[in-house]
Amino acid sequence: MVLWITIALVALQRVAELIYVGRNTRALLAAGGVEVGAGHYPLIVALHASWLGAIALFVPPTASVHWGLLGFYLILQVLRLWIIVTLGRFWTTRIITLPGAPLIKHGPYRFLKHPNYLVVILEIAALPLAFGAWELAAIFSVLNGGILAYRIKVENRVLADRQDKT
Repeated sequence: MVLWITIALVALQRVAELIYVGRNTRALLAAGGVEVGAGHYPLIVALHASWLGAIALFVPPTASVHWGLLGFYLILQVLRLWIIVTLGRFWTTRIITLPGAPLIKHGPYRFLKHPNYLVVILEIAALPLAFGAWELAAIFSVLNGGILAYRIKVENRVLADRQDKT
């Protein structure tokens, strides 16, 4: 029961985020923003959808719950919310740069250059581990690591010119 409730809540959260992201993306593009590295975006969507789908398909509904890890996953969602609030209208799941826009250096960005990616890395591992699915945690962590390595490289290149201006 806990597994299905968790999956449903994560799915609802992701849908809500996609609605918010869609609005931000449209607004940024309308304001002159430019999307960079769009070719890898379908891979990210596929990875996240298959990650949640694999948990639903391969973790038995009767799997024991590691409450500490599930609690850690919830803490990660609070961190994600902090990131979303900090970025505000600039938070998207795509790499969109708005010429002349300031580089955000407050909130969690005081401590890390890419805090959202740290949250994603940890949640990809933590949720399956909370239900004892270490194999899924390992497989999706490796796949996510490959995609994020490329994405961070692209994003750093795009943001490089704004690094010196802030």
